[in-house]
Amino acid sequence: MTASAPTPSAPQPGTEIDTVEDAAGTPEQAQPFAELGLKEDEYASIREILGRRPTNAELAMYSVMWSEHCSYKSSKIHLKTFGDHITEEMREHLLVGIGENAGVVDIGDGWAVTFKVESHNHPSYVEPHQGAATGVGGIVRDIIAMGARPVAVMDQLRFGAIDHPDTARVVHGVVSGVGGYGNSLGLPNIGGETVFDAAYQTNPLVNALAVGVMRHEDIHLASATGTGNKVVLFGARTGGDGIGGASILASETFDEGGPVKRPSVQVGDPFMEKVLIECCLELFHGGVVEGIQDLGAAGISCATSELASNGGSGMHVDLETVLLRDPTLTAGEILMSESQERMMAVVTPENLERFLAITAKWDVETAVIGEVTGDGRLTIDHHGRRIVDVDPVTVAHGGPTYDRPYARPDWQDALQADRAEDLPRPEGAEQLAATLRELVASPNLASAAWVTDQYDRYVGGQTALAMPDDAGVLRVDETTHRGVAIATDANGRYTKLDPRTGAQLALAEAYRNVATVGARPLAVTDCLNFGSPEDPGPMWQLVEAIGGLAEACETLGVPVTGGNVSLYNSTGEPGRLDSAIHPTPVVGVLGVLDDVTRRTPSGWHEDGLALLLLGTTREELSGSAWAQVAHDHLGGLPPQVDLEAERALGRVLIAARDASLATAAHDLSEGGLAQALVESVTRFGTGVQVDPAALLERDGVDLFSALFSESQARAIVAVPAAREQELTGLAAEHGVPVLRLGTTGGTALELEGVGSFEAAELRELREGTLPRHFG
Repeated sequence: MTASAPTPSAPQPGTEIDTVEDAAGTPEQAQPFAELGLKEDEYASIREILGRRPTNAELAMYSVMWSEHCSYKSSKIHLKTFGDHITEEMREHLLVGIGENAGVVDIGDGWAVTFKVESHNHPSYVEPHQGAATGVGGIVRDIIAMGARPVAVMDQLRFGAIDHPDTARVVHGVVSGVGGYGNSLGLPNIGGETVFDAAYQTNPLVNALAVGVMRHEDIHLASATGTGNKVVLFGARTGGDGIGGASILASETFDEGGPVKRPSVQVGDPFMEKVLIECCLELFHGGVVEGIQDLGAAGISCATSELASNGGSGMHVDLETVLLRDPTLTAGEILMSESQERMMAVVTPENLERFLAITAKWDVETAVIGEVTGDGRLTIDHHGRRIVDVDPVTVAHGGPTYDRPYARPDWQDALQADRAEDLPRPEGAEQLAATLRELVASPNLASAAWVTDQYDRYVGGQTALAMPDDAGVLRVDETTHRGVAIATDANGRYTKLDPRTGAQLALAEAYRNVATVGARPLAVTDCLNFGSPEDPGPMWQLVEAIGGLAEACETLGVPVTGGNVSLYNSTGEPGRLDSAIHPTPVVGVLGVLDDVTRRTPSGWHEDGLALLLLGTTREELSGSAWAQVAHDHLGGLPPQVDLEAERALGRVLIAARDASLATAAHDLSEGGLAQALVESVTRFGTGVQVDPAALLERDGVDLFSALFSESQARAIVAVPAAREQELTGLAAEHGVPVLRLGTTGGTALELEGVGSFEAAELRELREGTLPRHFG
């Protein structure tokens, strides 16, 4: 399977009927719907909805809008679970929830923040640079459409085995695409993840998050209302790139024997997008638009049908007025094209002249392509011939809903019985020291600086924290220093072992990371990356993960505001243990800080601080970094999830920041206590002397488990020695176990019973891994 595989196009005139008039009276013939990803029964449904055969253009429109990527036909009945678990507490700060371009949260003082994460996985395997770049561009346009100024991006990346011959191709392309597009937009990249695992070899994951800022009164929703209002398409011209790209390509596996779907990947122009950002903001602030919709997956098909459906009205479009880069495009191809950097606006006739003046000022090409009607129909003409006449609701929101069969895989019990706790473990100081060094240099615990240094973290001047800190922190209000923190997390290994618990652990870690920097968690966005929904095993994983995540959000009091589902991340025979990626529910948590100048960094740079461990350590090694690196092992049950303990820990970390008790804090997750100590020491080069004896005695674990167990709801906190008792009392007040580990100082991590590790040595070990593989 290669990037040069043939590209299907929309059915050509002559193979399918071209006008609605012809559709009513033309005898039934063989249909090319399979080329466009439609099943036979789906085509029959379209036929029944219309009461006739679909035209060429209608077939193109339904095919992209009813694709898995656009319609969520396999997941939407399960996504309703999020609504079933929402409480009044969760609604307190929620201004816009699931169903819009992006969720919006009230952060106080009249400020609102919008954020969302989405996938661009399959296109990033076919053409890594453009796939990743246009993934960033698409999520940024969702933020623009809400009326917000984009202020930052993040990325969550999963690649195949680091030493596989194809991994370098994907890594170089994706990293250059993410960095080149985001940097060109002038948006700081403030965090994310980079993971290597053979499970993602032919299905890399490229999830992009964007965040925007606005005042409450600036929030805009996308819908077409007001009979006679004009429909305006502006931005880049429409070309042949990306025809069926995200919509169809992301709705099929890469199986060798399956249908051939290799649409062209979209091509991005970040400089055009930068102009679009400024142009859209001026249009909003000038009050000359009723609403703006970005053109992403499914292009004009999506924007017209969704605007008309959301407005409960109707729309007429003259397709020949669309500005084209390629005049040979058929009507169906124009409707399906996913050319980037395009927006669609609804404008009153009175405001049209001012609208056109603003787009002309920014040198943005603009075309009035239609108007809002009151007849409840979406009609599209092409050179005077009616090629589309549909109810827009049936296109945008009336697609098929599948209650697909799902079942716990046959191999799940055996996988869980194969515990990592039973594996041979190192003994004695020499073996423990060697294990620590091996883990520090392993691909998923090593420094990701080779990746993140290709991104600009501080452009715009509002970044208060960024990678490698636990969460990215942005200043929103320069007067009060009010700001937000965002963290994204997922552990596909945990989720493979137990999908429900794994999804909850992803939320717990992101929640914990936001609290670690001192922010109060407010809201969630998620990107659910799973295998084929037509395979009962991955479908079961998806259902379990959604249920677990919904329950955990309710317990922690943070609502899901929106997100994305990416399915068909599978290659090979269904039902096998290795047929799909590790189920990977990426969870982003947004929190608020009243003053970002008092955020808590993840490393210390002072001598003489008391280092305290919050939380309880258990022997929890299954799914751990140690099991993967030392034994190439995946089995057992993931760490226990205790959401009440996570919430209590969060309260302590936030209160410690409020009271200026915490000089530094770092969560414990992958790699356990040893990795948290290494990352904190190498952050600024200041060492620490740690004696774990009291931990061993209190929690009843051996030294190895104390260092490498991945028990959750834990963090280390550095506090001035004179205020140690204050933090101890604060933890006790919230029922969080606390234990003194040692004192900061010097230039080495000194572990009693293990050895001494100079910060310079640890930094060299951590920072050498990715450059060795990727140059």
